[in-house]
Amino acid sequence: MKSLLKAHEFYITVILIAFSLMVGIINPRFFSIGNLFSLLKSTVVTGIFALGVLLVLISGEIDISFPAIGVVSMYITGIIFESMDFSGPVILAFLVSGGIGVLLGLINATVISSFRLPTLIVSLGTLSAYSGLVLTFVDTRIINRLTAPMEAYSKLAFFRRTMDSGQTAELHFSFFIYLALAALTALILRYTIIGRGVYALGGDRQATERAGFSVRKIEYFIYCYVGLLAGLAGIIHSAHIRSANPFDLVGSELNVIAATVLGGAIIGGGRGTVHGTLLGVMLITVINNSLILLGIPSYWQRFTTGFVLLIAVTVPQIKGARSARTQRRVRS
Repeated sequence: MKSLLKAHEFYITVILIAFSLMVGIINPRFFSIGNLFSLLKSTVVTGIFALGVLLVLISGEIDISFPAIGVVSMYITGIIFESMDFSGPVILAFLVSGGIGVLLGLINATVISSFRLPTLIVSLGTLSAYSGLVLTFVDTRIINRLTAPMEAYSKLAFFRRTMDSGQTAELHFSFFIYLALAALTALILRYTIIGRGVYALGGDRQATERAGFSVRKIEYFIYCYVGLLAGLAGIIHSAHIRSANPFDLVGSELNVIAATVLGGAIIGGGRGTVHGTLLGVMLITVINNSLILLGIPSYWQRFTTGFVLLIAVTVPQIKGARSARTQRRVRS
């Protein structure tokens, strides 16, 4: 019980439940099946991005290029498949988009690892470079007509129910892809050597090298995995909105990083969990959704997200300072 009460995830769960109850009391529509399914669907793209950001934060770095990787992967895939009038299995779209994401992540990894540059600076540059690549050399039009397989996938639901009002509530299949990717990420972090290396890298780079880990291989894995997840998030986003827009996604990095930090990942590195990230994503999604249900203007979402991010960053620092003072007193 004591360890549970000390866990960051426990408090996020309590806040999530309390906030949901408060909103549900004010607006009972919050607990309708349609809204709950919509909330779960809304967590998918943000959540898949956050799984990649989690690895980067644990390693002690910050990456903001993932939305650009997602939109480039999604849009180039859409252009290719549109020109082919593709009618094959939809999984090929996921493989192509994910493959493009891995390639762009590989570029990030090469620059970061070869020149020992801060990830934030490199990703800031590639964020603009990747977005500019699409708008300059590919196209700027919005693809409003998806290929038949993508159109079919956009309507694929695991559970569908017709409400008394005549509207249909459905739980999209992409939510289960999100859960599968979360489980895969958790397995990598907890049960593989490279997962332990990610945590070690966030603690101390030199100590990681002395322990026998290949820092270069770890960095290549992290940024290629981030690229893969970003590519998958991009193609799922395209299916959700049933179009491919080269201006989408970029700008969503604040929400994603806020959700990951809120879930317990520390910007200094060395700490973070997948289940904490899932809770953080859900809390950010519920906050944004609730503002709409309560009739609060949408621009307050950015203020709320920024405020939550400040709290999430400040609280661990205060705890760390108190712990350090306590240790000094014990030693003295």
